[in-house]
Amino acid sequence: MGRAWVVAAVLGGVPSTAHALWTGGDVLRSTRAAASLLGGTGVIRGAVAHLGVSACWVAVPAAVDRRWPLDARTGAVAGAVIAVVDLELVGRWFPAVRELPRAAQWADHVAFGALVGAALRSTVDERGAPRPHSFG
Repeated sequence: MGRAWVVAAVLGGVPSTAHALWTGGDVLRSTRAAASLLGGTGVIRGAVAHLGVSACWVAVPAAVDRRWPLDARTGAVAGAVIAVVDLELVGRWFPAVRELPRAAQWADHVAFGALVGAALRSTVDERGAPRPHSFG
């Protein structure tokens, strides 16, 4: 689960970062918006919020994966469900989150879910048994 968290937390924001670069927007806007979840506005607080929220959200598909194995495709569906909760339910209470470019944020969440699903799949073999970790 730790690898899924790192991969998804780091790479899940690629769509909104690409969108910001493409449109000339602020690449740290979503990070500062995440800070509002902790009552602040700074990048460091936003990074802490992002990592914490990501850890919580990785735990949900990881728990589902124990019963119904996920992959990148089903993980993407889970990411869309997470987007509904994050952006449409919780996010409406936080103006900084509500004002983020919607499509880019949805793309981040779908990418996050796909990355979690793919990372979880890479930790089991064809029979669903855990793969041993190799560090070499």
